[in-house]
Amino acid sequence: MPYGGPYGGCMSDAGTPGGAPADLVVTGCAVLVHDDAERIGFREDAAVVVRAGLIDAVTTAAAARDVPAVTRIEAPGQIALPGLINCHTHAPMVALRGLAEDLPTQEWFNDVVWPVETNLTERDVELGARLACAEMIRGGVTCFADHYFHMDTVADVVAECGLRAHLGQAYFSGQGPRGRETSLEFALRRRGTADGRITTALAPHAPYTVTDADLAATADLARTHGLPVHIHAAENRDQTATSLARHGRTPIEILDRTGLLDTDLLIAHGTGILERDLPLLERTGGRTAVATAPRGYLKFAWPATTPVRALRAAGVPVGLATDGAASNNSLDVWETMALTSLVQKFAEGDPRWLTARQALHHATSQSARAVGLGDRIGSLAPGRRADLVLVDLTGPHTQPVHDLAATLVHSARAADVRTTVVDGRVLMRDRVLLTLDVQAVVRELTDRLPGLTARDHGRRIQEYDT
Repeated sequence: MPYGGPYGGCMSDAGTPGGAPADLVVTGCAVLVHDDAERIGFREDAAVVVRAGLIDAVTTAAAARDVPAVTRIEAPGQIALPGLINCHTHAPMVALRGLAEDLPTQEWFNDVVWPVETNLTERDVELGARLACAEMIRGGVTCFADHYFHMDTVADVVAECGLRAHLGQAYFSGQGPRGRETSLEFALRRRGTADGRITTALAPHAPYTVTDADLAATADLARTHGLPVHIHAAENRDQTATSLARHGRTPIEILDRTGLLDTDLLIAHGTGILERDLPLLERTGGRTAVATAPRGYLKFAWPATTPVRALRAAGVPVGLATDGAASNNSLDVWETMALTSLVQKFAEGDPRWLTARQALHHATSQSARAVGLGDRIGSLAPGRRADLVLVDLTGPHTQPVHDLAATLVHSARAADVRTTVVDGRVLMRDRVLLTLDVQAVVRELTDRLPGLTARDHGRRIQEYDT
């Protein structure tokens, strides 16, 4: 075997495909699969057959050899796995990558990021979104959850470049009622667009920037219109301590009191979740999930990380995320996967948690659930949307392979992704982007940076005071 060693497999044969020509056949690779209990396994010398944007079969390479196809990709030495999902980011903030370094959270917001964001134009957001989407496609991300401004522009970029996205127009109470109304209008207008690849959410920024009245109103709107909610909450322990001092409640208890825990809710970060919050999260009336982005927590020197083990025990899905590149410096979910495993081992004092297979579980099916798409993406199985990536494991840094899961999590890199497919459409093949012109984006964005990064105006969009 080209991987240099044996590895286990699970999943019954998907059947021999036949009939009309397939849109895409990927063959000769190993395939990451899930069994009925969502345990991770690998199927050798396999093939994936795609028709009409859906996975038609996961079968053997021999069975797929004679299947006619519009596009055929021979992938020896590669592994096919579900496309990665970035469960919380601010894609246009790649334009601020490296601008605010080595700062405490409060200074990062108040002195750099929020002053600069007052300068944002729709064109800045478009260029940032284009660059971010290119980075994610090249890193094997097929879906991302975004929480930012000028989101119609981001939705247009998503529609054009072929990615899948879960988008929300962020708002603060300082914007008045219009902020919440704009978030709702966007969510209703763009829901189900881009041939169904765009889903939407209401996006209040956080309990410390949105009043209880606005949070309660958001919960009512979510229930009325069948919309999920995407919010930052209990981001760190300082926020939780401040919330307790000011309101006598944790941020999670505020979400409960305002009705948001009865909606389908995606909570960004949650490193400030306390043990007293867990019963509330366990008995939520909706689908509550948490997105973890550990690189940023390390960079800000936060004293805790997302309590993944406790959340899993409470039945709360935990998806993987990068946050924005202004704090994380990259949109690399491979790095998030490795760091999640390592940081959780350190935080729990237990080398048996999180294992490589558990990390892959969070990167695939758990992340799909977190963004509300657990019935559509997150696994390679018949009837699922054909969102998949091919990862080259022939490089010296991934050889030899004794444990394929460990190789993927702890040795493979974003640059090992060779091919990215969304809804059966090839967005990158052999490291060549097919839907975005990065050089043109970088040229224009570079010319616009002086105006974008100016801070001498003395304005900021909000005050960080937690």
